[in-house]
Amino acid sequence: MSSASLTELDARYHFARDVATAAASRAFSWYQQRQQLVVEHKKDPQDVVSEADRNVEQLIKYMITERFPDDAVLGEESGGDTQGARFVWVVDPIDGTSSFINGLHNWCVSLAIVCEDEAVIGVVCDPNHHELFHACRGKGAWVNDKRIQAHSAQQLNQGVLGISSSNSQPAEPLTSFISALLHQGGMFIRTGSGALMSAWAAAGRLIGYYEAHMNPWDGLPGIVLMREAGGVTNDYLHNDGLKNGNPVLLANATLYPQLKAMLPASFPL
Repeated sequence: MSSASLTELDARYHFARDVATAAASRAFSWYQQRQQLVVEHKKDPQDVVSEADRNVEQLIKYMITERFPDDAVLGEESGGDTQGARFVWVVDPIDGTSSFINGLHNWCVSLAIVCEDEAVIGVVCDPNHHELFHACRGKGAWVNDKRIQAHSAQQLNQGVLGISSSNSQPAEPLTSFISALLHQGGMFIRTGSGALMSAWAAAGRLIGYYEAHMNPWDGLPGIVLMREAGGVTNDYLHNDGLKNGNPVLLANATLYPQLKAMLPASFPL
């Protein structure tokens, strides 16, 4: 466990909420004029980036470095040097860019803070629905000013599971996982924003969330949120997860082992 003091965490927790809110407001302004955006495709045609992503990430980095100049910032679009930094802010200015540019409301600003190899703060801001999901180690998980907790389902057919995927990963392990879920009477959704779905899982709107590989700026906020909401998660940061990413599995203590047992041996957590 990191040795961050309560004062250090409180200061960053409060500021992280301010940063996410300001960034979401900026992103929403871009969203309202999305028809004029310049959009580029990355290696994967489904993976897009817009000038809004870069502009919002610049704002986030500026705010953090002004307030906490010794902290590192790792952004999806511009990267960042984390070497030697005690606190690392991990940010995605717009998670769900495809939804964003196509006028779907399933996108968010996503950020987390890692201290000494532990994810200690997670924030997901959804400006379309005026919701700020936030959690800090030991302080519970919240949406705006209301405390949230993981879904109480005891069986997989008692709610909806969030699932996402990437074309960088083979399809077969995910299809076998979905097949196992359907055979148990389960249901699933995929919205285009893994960070937002993981926040919904922490809020008990979904019974859990699974993705075979998530980048840290999308995966870490949900890890913190679900743990503080009383649920169970995998150890995301093992095997250098901050650099390479890892799978994400989130659920309550009863469903977590059920979901884990459905994963193919070729795709362990």
